[in-house]
Amino acid sequence: MEIAGTSTLITGASRGLGAALALELGRQGARLLLVSRKRAALEPLLGRLREAGAEAHALEADLGNKDDIHPLAGAAAALLGPIDLLIHNASELGPTPLRLLLDTECEDLERVLAVNLLGPFRLSRAIAGSMALREQGTIVHVSSDAAVNAYSHWGAYSVSKAALDHLARLWAVELGARGVRSFSVDPGEMDTEMHRAALPDADPTTLARPETVAARIAELIRSTAIENGARIALDSQETQP
Repeated sequence: MEIAGTSTLITGASRGLGAALALELGRQGARLLLVSRKRAALEPLLGRLREAGAEAHALEADLGNKDDIHPLAGAAAALLGPIDLLIHNASELGPTPLRLLLDTECEDLERVLAVNLLGPFRLSRAIAGSMALREQGTIVHVSSDAAVNAYSHWGAYSVSKAALDHLARLWAVELGARGVRSFSVDPGEMDTEMHRAALPDADPTTLARPETVAARIAELIRSTAIENGARIALDSQETQP
């Protein structure tokens, strides 16, 4: 997929990988809609993008709130036209310090699933129909190695990301014949605020920079060699069917 000129929606764009993706894709000419739970958190990034000459807009929405989804999709279409590239980056860890499944409240699991799984499903459902009608579009799901490895205390997040991976595969199966590409990316461990919340004692010098990861994800978006429905683990350089 050619990035220049694409109408691109990025969730969880105010910091970390989301912000890095916005800067990388904006540099490559994407027309951007950035989404965060608080619009004010997007203002500094919006300023950087516009100063660099990128077209960028910001909207406030909570991906875990179903009532926010259709207004978001409608506003995106009004601002950018039909969305070509949808990046599901927004994520919820759950309460920190992370806790055992036995100590996880049902309401906390529900919140993690609402943001990490139901939000992407609802937003894709609102946007992917237009992609299918136009027979073009790419949906990227930001996953985690916790989706395939059972780590103690990561239960709620882990379950949500495993389901997100399979959601990406299902979109590929159902929409691939209509020209819609869907895949998931495990970015590996990054030096982000979310990682620090989960593992405060981790050595940041051992972690990938979000900017480096964003550049690699941009390469995947541009690539024609990625199999539809694939799960790409950047740490291991592996592509899993």
